[in-house]
Amino acid sequence: MRVICAGHVNWDVTLHVDHLPKPDGEGRITDRSQSSGGSASNAAVALAGLDADPLVLGSVGRDDHGTMAQRELAATGVETLLIESDEATAVKYLIVDENGDVAVLGNDGANEAFNASDLPAETLAEADHLHLTGQNPTTAATLARDAAAADVPVSFDPGRRLPYRDYSSVLSHAEILFCNDREADHARDSGLFETVPTVVVKHGDCGATAHIGDQTVTNAGYPIESVDTAGAGDAFAAGYLLASAQETDPERALAVANACGALAAQSSGARTTLDWESVWELVDSGQPPETT
Repeated sequence: MRVICAGHVNWDVTLHVDHLPKPDGEGRITDRSQSSGGSASNAAVALAGLDADPLVLGSVGRDDHGTMAQRELAATGVETLLIESDEATAVKYLIVDENGDVAVLGNDGANEAFNASDLPAETLAEADHLHLTGQNPTTAATLARDAAAADVPVSFDPGRRLPYRDYSSVLSHAEILFCNDREADHARDSGLFETVPTVVVKHGDCGATAHIGDQTVTNAGYPIESVDTAGAGDAFAAGYLLASAQETDPERALAVANACGALAAQSSGARTTLDWESVWELVDSGQPPETT
């Protein structure tokens, strides 16, 4: 399945801390790691691990962080179409506490230097799916419109910025909207639920709900002990896209998506490499593997 993932490509620095300090407080760093990140990048890496054929459309700076991000994506089997910008590659600092909860610090940098016109029309037309993540609303809307005109299904996972940016034009062309509970409240209050055929709401460790037309489907998820929830939503989206394309049972597709998110939450960092053996083991047993 050829999936184009469009959006941010970052360089992530993950800091595990004993607690998130209050103002004027101090926390102790217990571990530090770094890797490529960004929702488009994270989803593409998860898709590659699940034997899909992903392409990332995004932008990076002409710097070491941009070079390393491109190399890491290539090493995981992800094809890239990354526009180089005079701005620096965006660096995000992910601060993870002992419960796996994440706070993010960062700047946009080169994240939104790419345009819809940077994706060749023939490349889009040959895709099986376009997955949009948080990005410039105009760019996202143009990509969604072009995909719809080419009969390429569109999904959208806007992330934390949904309440602050006008994505209504994007959603008018999308078939699937991914959001968490807070984002879902905003989408519901703004009338965005009614514009998208399928809305998938992620409830973290409490599973997920899919609103598919007049049908509501739920899956309780898996009793996991989170190590790091960064990137879990992107892995969830990757699993749902592939499973919903293959499964006739929507609850089964949600189960696969929740398994992907759970596996991602059991590893450090936002970039997660998945495999079907681990996913099906979790789906069929209902129990997560022990963390080491």
